[in-house]
Amino acid sequence: MIESTGLAAWLRLTLIPGIGGESQRKLLAAFGLPEGIFAAGRLAARSVIGDRADLLFDHDCGELLEQSLRWAGQPGHTIITLADAEYPPALLEIADPPSLLYVRGNPALLHERGLAIVGSRNATPQGRQTAESFARTLAGKGCCIVSGLALGIDAAAHRGALAGGGPTIAVIGTGADRLYPASNRELAMGILEHGAIVSEFPLGTPPLAANFPRRNRIISGLARGVLVVEAAPQSGSLITARLAAEQGREVFAIPGSIHSPVARGCHLLIKQGAKLIETADDILDEFSGQIASMPRLTLDVAPPLDEHPIVVALGHDPCTLDELAERTALGADQLLGELLTLELSGRIASLPGNRYQRLS
Repeated sequence: MIESTGLAAWLRLTLIPGIGGESQRKLLAAFGLPEGIFAAGRLAARSVIGDRADLLFDHDCGELLEQSLRWAGQPGHTIITLADAEYPPALLEIADPPSLLYVRGNPALLHERGLAIVGSRNATPQGRQTAESFARTLAGKGCCIVSGLALGIDAAAHRGALAGGGPTIAVIGTGADRLYPASNRELAMGILEHGAIVSEFPLGTPPLAANFPRRNRIISGLARGVLVVEAAPQSGSLITARLAAEQGREVFAIPGSIHSPVARGCHLLIKQGAKLIETADDILDEFSGQIASMPRLTLDVAPPLDEHPIVVALGHDPCTLDELAERTALGADQLLGELLTLELSGRIASLPGNRYQRLS
C-alpha cells in the first residue's frame, strides 16, 4: 500500500459516485496520479470527462475516506492501487482493470495465476462434489483456486481448495468489510487464514445485483483459465466465461446430463469452443509449459464402487423413485430403506421431486 496521502487521493477518486472506472482511467492518463487530477483543477478535469468532473470537486466523501484509511491500517487489510508494485500484473492485461483493490488476507496471492472455478448457485449435489474434488486435487498440487464465494459451485471450489491445503482467492461483489451470503461466513474465515478476499467496491457496499457480473471480470482476470462446472444458459457463470475468452484466458467446461438444466450452459460453452473437461489432468495438459509453479498432476484412481443394484440402476442421471422401482423390481418399503442407507453413506443424493442421483 502506498503512503497515506497518496492513498487518500486514490480513495477520493474512486469513492465518488458517478465517476466510474472508464472516467478514472481517462483522468489518470491525462494527469498521472490522482494528486495530479485534483491539483489540475475543475476546468482541466472537465476537458477530459466533461461536466461529470464537477463531482470530483463538489462531492464530500470525507467520512468514508477516513473510514477506509482506518480499515487499511488494520492487520490483514491492504488497499492496492494501480500505482503499487503489489498490483496484480494479470489485471493490467484486461481492458478495465480496477483502480484499486481492497484485500483481506494475503495480497501476495494476487500474483498467482491459477484456475477460476465457477458455476451455478443452485448446483446439484454431483456438481458441488465435482467442483470440490477438482479444486482439492489442483490446490493440493499448488494451483491457486479463484472463485466468487457464492453459494453452490463457488463455495464448493473454495472448500475443496482449503481441503487440498492450497491457496484460494474469493472475489466478492460487496465491500470488503461485508461477507455475503451470511451462510458462507465460516468458509470466509477459512479463506482469510489460507488465502485472500478481494473487492473493488467501497467499504459498506451491499450485495447489489449489478455488482456481481462486474466482479466476474476480476475472477477471470486473475486466472489463466476458467472452469465452468454447472451453469444455466443465462447465468453469471457464462458471463465469466465470456469475459475470460475476451481476456485471452482458457475456457473449460464439464459436461453433464442432457436432462439437467444446469448442464445446458456448459454444453453451450463446449459448442462455442470451450474445452471439454473430464479430469484435472485435462486442465494441466492445456496449461503445460505455462504454469511453471504447478507440477504435473497424476490423479489417484479411486477404488470402484461395489456394484450395488440400486447404484447400478441409478446410472449417472437423476432418476425418480417410480423409475427406480421399475428398474429394480423392489417394493416401495425396501427401496426407500435401501435409498436411505445409500444416502447416509454418501453414495447417492436425494433431489427435489422425489428424485435421486448417484454420487461418483
